[in-house]
Amino acid sequence: MSYSKGFYYSIFLLFLISLIGCKTANKNATEPLSISTLESAHQKFKESAITHRRFNHADLQPLIQKHASQFNVTNLGSSIDGRSISSLDWGTGGTKVMLWSQMHGNESTATMSLFDLFNFLEGSGDEFDEIRNTLKSGLNIKFIPMINPDGAEAFKRRNSLDIDLNRDAISQISPEAIILKKARDDFEPEFGFNLHDQQVYYNVEGTPKQATISVLAPAFNKETDINEVRKRAMQTIVGMNAVLQQVVPGQVGKYDDAFEPRAFGDNIQKWGTSTILIESGGYWGDPDKQYIRQLNFMIILDALYQIATKGYEQYTTEQYFAIPDNDSQLADLLINEMQVTVEGKKYPIDMVIRRRESEIPGSYYVSGSIDDLGDMQVYFAQETLDANGLEFVEGKVYEIPFGNISELDETKSMDLLKQGFLAIRVKNGEPKELHHLPILVLKSVDTFPSVWTTGSAPNFYLAKEGDLKYAIVNGYLIDLENPKEQLFMQRIY
Repeated sequence: MSYSKGFYYSIFLLFLISLIGCKTANKNATEPLSISTLESAHQKFKESAITHRRFNHADLQPLIQKHASQFNVTNLGSSIDGRSISSLDWGTGGTKVMLWSQMHGNESTATMSLFDLFNFLEGSGDEFDEIRNTLKSGLNIKFIPMINPDGAEAFKRRNSLDIDLNRDAISQISPEAIILKKARDDFEPEFGFNLHDQQVYYNVEGTPKQATISVLAPAFNKETDINEVRKRAMQTIVGMNAVLQQVVPGQVGKYDDAFEPRAFGDNIQKWGTSTILIESGGYWGDPDKQYIRQLNFMIILDALYQIATKGYEQYTTEQYFAIPDNDSQLADLLINEMQVTVEGKKYPIDMVIRRRESEIPGSYYVSGSIDDLGDMQVYFAQETLDANGLEFVEGKVYEIPFGNISELDETKSMDLLKQGFLAIRVKNGEPKELHHLPILVLKSVDTFPSVWTTGSAPNFYLAKEGDLKYAIVNGYLIDLENPKEQLFMQRIY
């Protein structure tokens, strides 16, 4: 069989077209920024004025003004209590991106990372100039670093109306919700980043690993359909996950995408902005979330770069759905098979203990709680104690009160613990006053409950044949023979 010259010419043209298409696809398939690049960028540009996550509106104002020369700073309006809500705009490109943080006042991790990012974007004359130029020429970015300044003032979730702003997207009862909606409508971003914190007890489903970062491309309807808007959000999240798996492997979870008709994320997705939810969870040994702050910086910077270069297009929705789901099976302490006596009979039970934070001016204290009992094999914990053969024993209060807390140090506290005293009394001191001793300190009360039931404060001993082996003080596990160094964030009762 013979072919004409025209046939061979057509085949050659098809080959050239396919070759050009491959080159174009490879060009669009932008590689993520390297981990070393992202880490060194954060190290160099981390905002030194922010050292912890309990800051307020006043702390941010001089930092915002510091960037007014290179960012377009706009006062968008005021909160219920009259605190300003500002946006910072940067970039001259055609793709609009909006990032908003601290909708919940006590969710400040991403806010810290945004100020690190502002420093980075203002830099020049270094190895990061190519990245900055790509972002500046490709993107027009609006940052709103603190939507709920009144909540941040008290470091609480809700605003001064006690409303959850993330359930006020439709009714817009709160002025803060009106401001956020108007900012989105006026700016009309193609991409949006909804930046939050989640509680530290989320784990990656089926694993003992904390969900250090959780993600979601929120649904825009009850059917959880995928249109082009939501697809872009999913693709961008896959790129972020590719970065995270190199530094916190197995510690990324995905939220349930059930549609919440009142939420901003779901509705902003519905209104046509590809919306990416980032939730900062926990990372053992990082209570102030300074490492998670760095992770936020890294994935936000890389995501902006992927958006500017359309590198996100290389990823698929299948890769998004392959990210494992969140679960909530983590605890601070898991005690297995401790013996409790009821009606003269001993029973082996597992116990799950969680320690939650409560705010005091300028700091916080921890309150331990027994969350669950029985068969706790589905739980994972930062610390796990095999208490087989160990029996629950009540603690006592030391009989002679101290003048004040300064008369006691850690060594004296440990001596009292070993003698069976879980608590001391002081004549002077204020309830809720913070201390760091490994023992309960009582002022307004004379006794404390020493029980093992759910909902109770975990204050008791574990003993073997009457010999005290462990003290559990406000949910902290203390090995009486080999105590480890740990930070006790306790209050005077």
